Amino acid sequence: MPALIGKKVGMTSIFTDEGKNIPCTVLELGPCVVTQVKSVDVDGYSALQLGFGEAKEKHTTNAELGHFKKAGVKPAKKVFEVRDFNTAEFNVGDEIKADLFLEGEFVDVVGTSKGKGFQGVVKRHGFGGVGQATHGQHNRLRAPGSIGAGSYPGRVFKGMRMAGRTGGARTKVQNLQVLKVDASKNLVVVKGSVPGAKNSYVIVEK
Repeated sequence: MPALIGKKVGMTSIFTDEGKNIPCTVLELGPCVVTQVKSVDVDGYSALQLGFGEAKEKHTTNAELGHFKKAGVKPAKKVFEVRDFNTAEFNVGDEIKADLFLEGEFVDVVGTSKGKGFQGVVKRHGFGGVGQATHGQHNRLRAPGSIGAGSYPGRVFKGMRMAGRTGGARTKVQNLQVLKVDASKNLVVVKGSVPGAKNSYVIVEK
């Protein structure tokens, strides 16, 4: 499906005609520059390679600089591929802007969730804790409890929900409605929340 890369600007809310207050997220999508057009004959598959944001040459590797100079475009901060564009309609150097999306349609947003560090099972998996505070549990309120049987199987099964690093993972939120599109400023407003912090990169798929 066609997609664009952009930044999460932040959250706000919009009032409807009925007086409802809808929480929404503002995304800055594009302009994304076509840095390479891949074809079945040359690359084995068809795709568009898109670049977002401008990067300084001193912060770009020599291999990337050569790739961008061959395409005749400025160095980009983020580069990614999209397979579902009609590659015949685009050439290297073309810009794809936020008007790719229409108001009222539904999109999927991919981002990196906020990192929470090392967390226990109550925060990480929603455990209820062991027992109650009134039954002499002392410091066992947020403990994980038993993690397996005794002599059989005599081990902890893989995938056991335990404490560990939380967040900082690739996350997709599906079926978010597009409420507004401002093509002049490359802004798209979607209903609901989007993974990641402010100014983090997101990919929006149709």
